[in-house]
Amino acid sequence: MDAADWDDRYAQPGLVWSDAPNEFLVEFAEHLTPGRALDLAGGEGRSSVWLAQRGWEATCVDFSAVGLIKAAELAATKGVTISTVEADASTWRCEDPFDLVVMLYLQLTEPARTRALEAAVASVAPGGTLLVVAHDVDNVTEGFGGPGDPAVCYRVADVTTVLGGLEIVEAGQRTRAVTTPDGPATAIDTLVVARRPAS
Repeated sequence: MDAADWDDRYAQPGLVWSDAPNEFLVEFAEHLTPGRALDLAGGEGRSSVWLAQRGWEATCVDFSAVGLIKAAELAATKGVTISTVEADASTWRCEDPFDLVVMLYLQLTEPARTRALEAAVASVAPGGTLLVVAHDVDNVTEGFGGPGDPAVCYRVADVTTVLGGLEIVEAGQRTRAVTTPDGPATAIDTLVVARRPAS
């Protein structure tokens, strides 16, 4: 899907996604000291807004102008302010690195995926943290939800091989409980947390 497709999707009434933060974002970020945060491919801004509510100076980057409008509206309803940047995550580069960079469920084929991951890694400041979460390849056959095309799903090595000088804190598969009309189900995600040394 390109930016126009996402504009059309986000133009529908209400939020496409929940306004609740991703559980892994909460797990890994709630204990961090607030600073500057980047939500790369942040869509409707739920991660940026959650971070702003906790004192972060949050920037949401996405190529959907409509998604960013909804992100700003969500921030306003929650009583916080976020910055928005209309740009493609696979080509955008930051000028001033961030203390926290999150890239959640940006499901791209290669080579765009690697370019987006490289952009995320390059955006991490010394002492900063990177969190990448995506639908895992195994989720296609063994999990629930997410895309059915393995080409846009991740393996852990897709992330860890582009980390450069970042040090891995955690890298592996994580499962996530999903509520469905037919009862509980389990989704399988790729999760990588890494930090750039302070010096």
